[in-house]
Amino acid sequence: MSGQKPALKSGGSPQSRFQVDTVTEAAAAPASTDASKPPEESKGRFRVVGFLDAGALGSAMDIGLPPDVFHEPDTVRSDSVSLHSTGTGHTHVSDSHSNTYYMRTFGHNTIDAVPNIDFYRQTAAPFGEKWGRPSLSELHDELDKDPFEDGLANGEEPSAAEEAAAALAAKNAKGGTIKFGWVKGVLVRCMLNIWGVMLFIRMTWIVGHAGIGLTIAIILMASVVTTITGLSTSAIATNGFVRGGGAYYLISRSLGPEFGGSIGLIFAFANAVAVAMYVVGFAETVVEMLNDVDALMTDELNDIRIVGTLTVILLLGISVAGMEWEAKAQIVLLVILLAAIANYFIGSFMSMESKDPKGFFGYNSAILLENFGPDFRDEETFFSVFAIFFPAATGILAGANISGDLTDPQSAIPKGTLLAILITGITYIAVAISAGSCIVRDATGDQNDTVSDTVNCTDAACTLGYDFSICKEGGCQFGLMNDFQVMSLVSGFGPLISAGIFSATLSSALASLVSAPKVFQALCKDNIYPGLGMFAKGYGKNNEPLRGYVLTFFIGLAFILIAELNIIAPIISNFFLASYALINFSVFHASLANSPGWRPSFKYYNMWVSLAGAVLCVVVMFVINWWAALVTLLIVLALYIYVSYHKPGEDMMISHFLCLLLRVNLINTNHLMLLPSMCCTMMLVTANLL
Repeated sequence: MSGQKPALKSGGSPQSRFQVDTVTEAAAAPASTDASKPPEESKGRFRVVGFLDAGALGSAMDIGLPPDVFHEPDTVRSDSVSLHSTGTGHTHVSDSHSNTYYMRTFGHNTIDAVPNIDFYRQTAAPFGEKWGRPSLSELHDELDKDPFEDGLANGEEPSAAEEAAAALAAKNAKGGTIKFGWVKGVLVRCMLNIWGVMLFIRMTWIVGHAGIGLTIAIILMASVVTTITGLSTSAIATNGFVRGGGAYYLISRSLGPEFGGSIGLIFAFANAVAVAMYVVGFAETVVEMLNDVDALMTDELNDIRIVGTLTVILLLGISVAGMEWEAKAQIVLLVILLAAIANYFIGSFMSMESKDPKGFFGYNSAILLENFGPDFRDEETFFSVFAIFFPAATGILAGANISGDLTDPQSAIPKGTLLAILITGITYIAVAISAGSCIVRDATGDQNDTVSDTVNCTDAACTLGYDFSICKEGGCQFGLMNDFQVMSLVSGFGPLISAGIFSATLSSALASLVSAPKVFQALCKDNIYPGLGMFAKGYGKNNEPLRGYVLTFFIGLAFILIAELNIIAPIISNFFLASYALINFSVFHASLANSPGWRPSFKYYNMWVSLAGAVLCVVVMFVINWWAALVTLLIVLALYIYVSYHKPGEDMMISHFLCLLLRVNLINTNHLMLLPSMCCTMMLVTANLL
């Protein structure tokens, strides 16, 4: 090296947010220098790259490159090339703005990359593709584009022991934690959780009360809420690196612990109560089967409690066994569930005379017209029926709740969640139209209740030869309004529908039993609320929250003892609607505030749509049950205020500090061009100024 100092060549557009300068070395090396001799610094674990020599620019012009090839601005990623000399007489062509190979600090062989402007663009930029928030490896991935062999010093090769140790480490890594793709981890899980207890044992009852028209309106209304929430969740999931903790982790890391803490507790509790709803639906079906063969243990209500308790204990054992066993069980349950749904639709085209007294006549236009309008009874209303149905649509976050067990959460959550909403919504509408077109509302089950000439009968059943007018006085056991197991009657093979009910209820209960502890575990790890730290501990290679499983078990067991599905369902609807309202409002709040930490790569969301979704959730909450909605919102507000005025955990403090730094950086970036005297082209980083 000569004693001369390197000369700086200025370059870059004055509009560049980051200025990258090429450093050149004056050509003062002695002529006798042997160019073929490798430099001394080449011994070791790093490569030595010489500075650009004085003849590099001339070489560039000789091969036809423009003289300003080294002065491309970095506000837009350039496709231009530049020449770099290795000091051995060889010249290399590379992009000086996207390749950090020649920008490396040689003193301590660090890999600090030059900032990439594309990672700092605002999300609302009118042109170009939106970028996600980069991880540290993404900021440095330019180094991987120019690979080199990282051998030992002086060309030595690793020993046999070192190779064996490396092979063992790779084997252990391969057999490490279990990760799922978007189909098995999100789509299957969401579909199983949405196709729950309501599909087989309450869908026909809802059609009987609300009619086909209003039932479709109920399904579409619930689908609008879940779709908007799914879009908001997708935006949050693509706003940065995703770990375990589901909705809580996504929101707390993107929007702060105030929103995340409130949603975490509410959503975890809602999932714990959902376990009870699905188990009670399963137990109700089992008790119906026992009642048909006169095998009740005590009475129907207590039998539901007994069967429900035994079932939740079994589900707890499956959950504790680990995610791998739980995922395998979900696949088996999905196959059974799909077979049961297909069995129902096939059976709806196979009407039999023996089923006519029980209200199933096959597809008939008279039945369709009669069942199209509502017929609310027993003080039921549109919104009370909606409250019972809505838990059927609340499985949309089943995949996001196990975000830590997904291979690529940022891609899996949007695809799996939105596709599951579409498939299940179409299925619910198809079942509603089918049931309302071939089953009458009331039937006696007596073959002798045929039409008489002395009775004026105008119902749809009368046109088909049966008179069920006695059912208006009550006491009938068949039809849409009275028989919760009417889908088994319609199906081609009844026991398969029972298997489908078992599959739907058990799979949904299992998904909720897994989701609630994982969300609660992530909340406890951040130590936001006092006294919850004991539930943060995980066990096994997948960090299973065993203590959370036990807590969820006892919460679910307490609600199982209620043993009334129509009482448990509105409670769950209230908490799920509150969770969805918070998720949607969080996205609106972050977008409106233009937070520098809010840069989701998911394109298909809108802040005003998210606000509309939040308002819709709150309105529906108050219409269903105003006092329960008021209590829930007061609890959420109290949790928000508590976190706002108390010191969060260490991880939360780091997040707030980094958010503050990003905000200051954004302000400086917006006003930097107003300072003509500000022309910084180089920054020197040193460990000791003395």
